[in-house]
Amino acid sequence: MKTRRLAALVWGACLALAGGTLVLLALGAGEHTEADSSTFAGLGGLSFVAASLAFATVGAMVAARVPENPTGWIFCLAGVVLGVSDFASQYADQMLFISSHPLPGGRTAAWLQNLCFAPSFGLLGLALLLFPDGRLPSGRWRPVLWLALAGIGLIVIGTMLRPGPLTEPFTGVSNPFGIPGSFDLMDTVSGFGFMFMLASLALAAFGLPARLRRSRGLEREQLKWLAFAAAITGVALVIDLVSYFATGIDLGSGVVLGLSFTTFPVAAGAAILRFRLYDIDVVINRTLVYGALTATLAGAYLGSVLLLQLALRPLTESSNLAIAGSTLAVAALFRPARRRIQEIVDRRFYRRKYDAARTLEAFSARLRDQVDLDALGEDLRAVVNDTMRPAHVSLWLRSPEGRT
Repeated sequence: MKTRRLAALVWGACLALAGGTLVLLALGAGEHTEADSSTFAGLGGLSFVAASLAFATVGAMVAARVPENPTGWIFCLAGVVLGVSDFASQYADQMLFISSHPLPGGRTAAWLQNLCFAPSFGLLGLALLLFPDGRLPSGRWRPVLWLALAGIGLIVIGTMLRPGPLTEPFTGVSNPFGIPGSFDLMDTVSGFGFMFMLASLALAAFGLPARLRRSRGLEREQLKWLAFAAAITGVALVIDLVSYFATGIDLGSGVVLGLSFTTFPVAAGAAILRFRLYDIDVVINRTLVYGALTATLAGAYLGSVLLLQLALRPLTESSNLAIAGSTLAVAALFRPARRRIQEIVDRRFYRRKYDAARTLEAFSARLRDQVDLDALGEDLRAVVNDTMRPAHVSLWLRSPEGRT
């Protein structure tokens, strides 16, 4: 009972922080300040509200139902840290840059935002290490666990006590709790903390595929959920980076980062609580198919628009005809393209399912011409053995007289 009350208290605190953050975001809507470059600016702030609530909600549910699993409490702490960091960023922005009659605590809020955000990555690394049952995969991972804890501790100490200006966007604010004359020392401490934390996070992430290959049964399905979330995060971050460096278009790194944070607790919660656990194969299959289908149709649409515009330029200056023709072509392409991509995905990633379907199709074709019951029984047993791979196969056929 005490565990559930504590989990509910943490969730309520995160809900209150989210409400305060939304109010501050609404008050600062449309205002252009130095904090517009912040990770928590605009939609980035909203995405981190969602991330904080996701961590807190999943963490409270896991902590209440499986209190012996520390992953739930790590998620609760991550939700609080993200919620405090987001709220502090919005409050500091209001008090330092927007409000004409600022309330006290703006400099402290800016310091708190600097202090809280970075350790959230370390908490994510801890959750990856201890997923799904709250234990390390093996004793060899213990140094990685201590590396993550040391990284979090060093970052907190270095950021808390380093004198001088804070990091962006609050570089105009000096650390109100910094120790004079200790800048180089604290900067080195926080630098080592970042290295330790990122190293532990990278090791935990790179170790996930190996753990997935070695796992069996229930654990394998749970790790699939986490691997799926990691893949979505990786693709989103790569797209954001490529778009920025290739075209100069910023898709919103704060938004991408916040939504990426949100996917982890949702996937981990579904795995730990076993909510629709075995649907992960369907989710991955549909994601691969419709992701590839979207990219294919988008490329076909853009290519056909350009080609039709070039072909129709001598006849008309308007591009409406090219757009209409491209739209009709893409609409006609949807069903055959989806069928073909589904076949490719099944053959490449779900070979056993694909082979089983082909075997059943071949058996159905032979069944129409088969009249010998003995041959039919042998063929049926062979098909069942190839598709289901049971330990033993027996076939009983009912005779017309009702006997078997």
